[in-house]
Amino acid sequence: MAAGTQLAGSGETIDLQQQVARLQALLEASRQVHSTTHEREVLEQVLRIVVRELEMAGATFPGTGLRIGEVPEMAANGSVPLRYPLTDRDGREMAELVVAPPDGRELTLYEADFLEGLALQAAVALENARNHKRNLEFVRVQQDMEAARRIQRSLLPQKLPAIPGYSICFRSDTCYEVGGDYLDIVEQPDGSLLIAVADVAGKGLASAIMSTSFRSAFRGMAGMALPLDELATRMNQHHWGEGEEARRRYVTAIFMRLHPEAGEIEVVNAGHNPGFLLVPGELPRQFEAAGTPLGLFPGMQYTGERCAFGPGARLLFYTDGLTEVFKGDEEFGPERLLEEFCACAAENADGILDALWTAINEFSEGGPQGDDMTALALTATGSRTGCWETAA
Repeated sequence: MAAGTQLAGSGETIDLQQQVARLQALLEASRQVHSTTHEREVLEQVLRIVVRELEMAGATFPGTGLRIGEVPEMAANGSVPLRYPLTDRDGREMAELVVAPPDGRELTLYEADFLEGLALQAAVALENARNHKRNLEFVRVQQDMEAARRIQRSLLPQKLPAIPGYSICFRSDTCYEVGGDYLDIVEQPDGSLLIAVADVAGKGLASAIMSTSFRSAFRGMAGMALPLDELATRMNQHHWGEGEEARRRYVTAIFMRLHPEAGEIEVVNAGHNPGFLLVPGELPRQFEAAGTPLGLFPGMQYTGERCAFGPGARLLFYTDGLTEVFKGDEEFGPERLLEEFCACAAENADGILDALWTAINEFSEGGPQGDDMTALALTATGSRTGCWETAA
């Protein structure tokens, strides 16, 4: 007596030879639907197998525009098309295969079993195709972000001027691939040095785009030889005029003009963290905000400060990423940053920044960076020492 499988509740059986033929057909169908990593091609392949190889009257995936043959809502005998959901590993429906048997008849055991197996294989192939597409998109985004990171790094000063009697250095580490911190140094025709340290509200790509726009405006105005307070006022009005999205990404900034020959500095703080100034024999001085962040309100007027910057003086401008470093619930804070700055024995700017970064890393105990970190140090050394540093 031949071995066979009987469908429960019916007298229909599939003998061993038919089972082997069914498995071979299903394996070939599986190979076909898994032969592509494109979602639409997977679905098209399934429809071709159902109609052309299984000889159904029609099949479709509703909502995709894909259909082969006729799939009536109801056959003449009152039967409705058969539906096979394609679900992912988490049970979420990705698509639905709708099949119309020839003349609306019932499926044979072989046909029903084949369609169920095909639907399972199609679901796996469809999910793999979608994952493949997501992986490709992720790789493309990562490549774009890496290119954006390189471009943003290239917009930082690549070479700082060697100013007799001064040491100047900066560091900038982004929290993500790109960030909203901005730093620039522009030599002026009169021999002075125009410096800006700024921080766009927020982090990531949107802030990076805004920081690039800010750079363009700053570079354009830097060549106009404007007084420092007027430059800040115009930068505020320009940013406000960029529109609603730009206003949401307002910019805190601190501007400085160094007069090397005179040994003087001018500073305007537009809603930024206080700048620190240490002069031998004097108490630490902080350059507090003289107005709101740029782009927050129209028509703002800013005032500046002018002071001596003689031998032994040193200055630190920074973004809040340096102070908003945490160890548990404890914040590094501006007071601790000023203490570390005052205690630093280094005479050159690069040594000062190295000491500050070391102190911050030790405080955070190697915890993850939570914000963009940018700082500029300037010292009056009395000797010719120009240096620069950017984070890799």
